[in-house]
Amino acid sequence: MTTDKKVAFYTLGCKLNFSETSTIARDFKNEGFERVAFEEFADIYVINTCSVTDNADKRFKTIVKSALKQNENAFLIAIGCYAQLKPEELANINGVDMVLGATEKFKVLDYIQDLSKNDIGEIHSCEIDEADFYVGSYSIGDRTRAFLKVQDGCDYKCTYCTIPLARGISRSDTLTNVLSNAREISAKGIKEIVLTGVNIGDYGKGEFGNKKHEHTFLDLVQALDKVEGIHRIRISSIEPNLLKNETIDFVAESNSFVPHFHIPLQSGNDQLLKTMKRRYNTSLYIDRVKKIKSTMPYACIGVDVIVGFPGETDELFLETYQLLSDLDISYLHVFTYSERPNTEAVNMEGVVPQNVRNKRSKMLRGLSVKKRRAFYESQLGSTLDVLFEGENKKGYIHGFTENYVKVKAPWNPALVNTMHTVKLCSLDEDGLVRFEWVEQTVVQ
Repeated sequence: MTTDKKVAFYTLGCKLNFSETSTIARDFKNEGFERVAFEEFADIYVINTCSVTDNADKRFKTIVKSALKQNENAFLIAIGCYAQLKPEELANINGVDMVLGATEKFKVLDYIQDLSKNDIGEIHSCEIDEADFYVGSYSIGDRTRAFLKVQDGCDYKCTYCTIPLARGISRSDTLTNVLSNAREISAKGIKEIVLTGVNIGDYGKGEFGNKKHEHTFLDLVQALDKVEGIHRIRISSIEPNLLKNETIDFVAESNSFVPHFHIPLQSGNDQLLKTMKRRYNTSLYIDRVKKIKSTMPYACIGVDVIVGFPGETDELFLETYQLLSDLDISYLHVFTYSERPNTEAVNMEGVVPQNVRNKRSKMLRGLSVKKRRAFYESQLGSTLDVLFEGENKKGYIHGFTENYVKVKAPWNPALVNTMHTVKLCSLDEDGLVRFEWVEQTVVQ
């Protein structure tokens, strides 16, 4: 195959998908391909799919159409979770030439023999129990921060979730490899790393291709804190039962870990948590939030919550709403429950009508706006460090403080990917924070 070809990527879903897309894109680049934007003409379009919600499934078809508009003869490849769960469904979509499952996506270049269109998508997909090896990845070049994958798969059996079916058993990168990737990221001048995985608090399991457990999540955090040149490390979503006091105490004293936690709750009712097969109850969750806030009063805490799970009555929903309203948290990610094939929940009684799910979702999104505003207001007057992003948004540049307060300033390209000490002053009408410069010099 000639190497004057162009390739474009589109990523649906989570930070983990972004890190994997970025790694696959570097493989293409190493083979001489030119990476272009998805909105441009390319010879190959790779779509990294998600299957967490119905919406991600539907969006896939729209993305395929937009790629074919750029080049009707382009070679289209589907990878990712949806590709593992429903390969035949994707292969039958008009224009899709190849579908690669969980283990095959990292060998995509091995499967491209020629780029002639197929009448029906060619499938290379394994049984998910064969997805028992680990492929490390990290994202760079797309954003100010890098997503560093440290773990994959999940051994939990939550009744609403397809991720174990799409990604296999819990397994981890070796500590040596994680540190090596972190140093590579640091060497490229990136100032923030976000640790990502399916269940990162489970880190250590499967580090040596078996269930041997040499390192823990705390070991990982302590080792990464010593990597030179990384200003900030953020922990992405971590299960409340796996977020230990030792980790919270370490983050509070750490050089580079920031006071920002994202902890899924899913429901504020213990019976529903049990039906979901979550591994904690509300009292443990409340305890985690209190522990963080007593150690780091300025910490930002984000929460995942699901509305409309089977059996969620109005009373049980209001229990969740009240718990979240009372908790000292900073924002919510609200997911409207959607039926996923091959999950236990799909056969459960007490189905919540779609219009009720939507109403509950709207109520919690409104609560999230209030929570974020209250958290931002509590930080006014504070002196914090801001890392500025790379995008010009309607004449403004945005940035984030270490505790995830979003600030804005008039666009200045010289600020991109630089860190400055500022004093938070006031909330703008769009809910973002205005600031004064404390010192307009880069924080080293």
